[in-house]
Amino acid sequence: MKRIWLTGASSGIGAALAELLLQQGHRLAVSARHADALQALAKRYPQQVLALPGDLGDAAQVRAIGERIAQQWGALDLAILNAGTCEYLDVRAFEAALVERVMRANLLSASYCVEAALPLLRVGRQPHLVAMCSAATFLPLPRAGAYGASKAALRYLFESLRIDLAAEAIDVTLVSPGFVDTPLTRKNDFPMPMRWPVDRAARHIAERLDRRPFEIAFPGPFVVLLRLLAHLPKRLQLALGRRLARTATEEQP
Repeated sequence: MKRIWLTGASSGIGAALAELLLQQGHRLAVSARHADALQALAKRYPQQVLALPGDLGDAAQVRAIGERIAQQWGALDLAILNAGTCEYLDVRAFEAALVERVMRANLLSASYCVEAALPLLRVGRQPHLVAMCSAATFLPLPRAGAYGASKAALRYLFESLRIDLAAEAIDVTLVSPGFVDTPLTRKNDFPMPMRWPVDRAARHIAERLDRRPFEIAFPGPFVVLLRLLAHLPKRLQLALGRRLARTATEEQP
């Protein structure tokens, strides 16, 4: 039985993953903005769930969550930093504030959580740090500048942390999904090839966590395609991106 902190646990992949981990008998500290969903989970699993709602983009709130975990459990064995968001840029009215919002939600919030989690992982059993990245980091895509930049920065941060934490035997895993059917992706106004149901995505992640791989990327064919396209000459990548951009624009209401 592991002591796990899971962020972004109120919906999407986080909610589905929470269910699987609780069914496996683990203890789960769950964080998200929406307290009601977390409290409902705690009522269903009263001996296993520690509901810790808060704004993970607020460093003080994250420190308070870490202190609560320390008071209740004293340590963590696994931290899964899943919380995040996605907003798309419109270059006709470029909004720097949008970039800031996405960076705060995806990169800074994860950094605050790392700061809170590391002291607890250091006294845990076989500590493991996991972050939700994205397959979007393999290839530049239209309108995804803010989201992709935040996830690319997250990738570099955690791959660097993997090196620095190796001496302490703290393993680091990145999760890089393609399209998954969640409340967030349902807002997208463009085709989403090879989209997985959220339960399938959560199972895929849960089944691989104990192996502590460097990365869990899926769906396989989609990831391979993106990585192959990333090796095309930049001129061909630009031509492909422009074609995708036209399709996205045509699909907007």
